[in-house]
This record gives sequence, C-alpha cells and structure tokens, in this order.
Amino acid sequence: MPDWIIFGIGFVAQALFSSRIFLQWFISEKHKKVLTPRLFWEISLFASFLLFVYGYLRNDFAIMLGQVITYYIYVRNIQIEKEWKKFPFAIRIFILIFPVFIIIYGFNNGIVDRHNIFNKEYISGFLMALGIISQILFTLRFVYQWIYSEKRNESSLPMGFWILSLTGSSLILIYAILRKDPVLFIGHFTGIIAYSRNIYIMRKSWSLNLSATSSK
Repeated sequence: MPDWIIFGIGFVAQALFSSRIFLQWFISEKHKKVLTPRLFWEISLFASFLLFVYGYLRNDFAIMLGQVITYYIYVRNIQIEKEWKKFPFAIRIFILIFPVFIIIYGFNNGIVDRHNIFNKEYISGFLMALGIISQILFTLRFVYQWIYSEKRNESSLPMGFWILSLTGSSLILIYAILRKDPVLFIGHFTGIIAYSRNIYIMRKSWSLNLSATSSK
C-alpha cells in the first residue's frame, strides 16, 4: 500500500482524536468544569479503529498494543452511557471482533511479519522499549478512567486521567520525534496543550469550590 494512504489513515485518526479532545475542552470551558460529552467516546472508538489499522500497516507494535486495549475501554464507556444498543447489531459484532480478527488472521497468514515488527533494522531496542512503555502509560489513563467510572456507574474523566494523559503523551512525543513519525507527533503535540488546560480547569474548579465552602 502506498505510504501516502497509510499516513492519510493515521492523520485522519489523529484528527479525530484531536477533535474529541477539543470538543471536550470546548464544552468544559463553556461550563467552567471538566465534562465528558457522549460523542467523545464514539469519536474515540472510530479514531482508535483507524489508528489500529495505521499501526498494523506501519508494522508498529507499540501503536497496535496501545489501541487494542483502549479500543475496548471506549466500547465499555459507550455501554455505560447507554448508547451501545443504539448501534445496529451487525455493527456491534464487527466492532467487537475486528482487532482480534486482524491480529489472529495477520499472524496466521504471514501478513504481519514478526521479524519486521521486532527487527532492529526497523527500530532499535531502546526505541521499541520507549514506544511500548509510553503506550502502556498512555493506555493506563483509560484503565484508570474505566475503574473510576465503573465505581460511580457514570462515565467521567478524573484528574488522574489528565495527569496520565500528559505524562504518556509527552513520552510518545519523544518517541515520535525519534521514530520520525509525523502522525504521532502532530497528534500528541496538540494533545499536550488540551491535557494541560484540562488540568488547569479542574484545579481552578477545585479552588473555587474550596473557597465557596470556606466562606460558608
């Protein structure tokens, strides 16, 4: 497949990821507190689908690892928001089996070459380790968010989510620079701005609530 198509898929995925963050950011700014619109999770799921495909086409194990985990967390958040059953049954089945099918089919039919994914000529051991660690850390934000939301039976993005987002995204930005990956660079550069702003909004909201409580 031509590189321009592969990078095009990646850029569309990152544009969608950025749009969901800016949508969430805009709504949070408007209400002066961090909120999570339902559309956030639907955009996230579609963007994750595309970025998984991008990682697959780029033979980038780090990207695939990060997306296959968060993919199902997005599905769970859509379920918590009571939006899952609004999808047609066939679409729900496709969504659930797609990543697993691609991994199993790809490896069993030689489409995904284990040698290419882990070959040191493609990527150094240090860079592979950095990519995996940064993706795991970035993924943990949604594991944390998932546990937090399950306990409260509502989908929300707590402070820990934004701190993990900022830390993981910063490491992935370094990985993108070393890997010379414009898709990851642009996506995480813009993400860092939004993550930092959400932390600021949340801290400011806490300060205002504390001041209001103290004045009573």
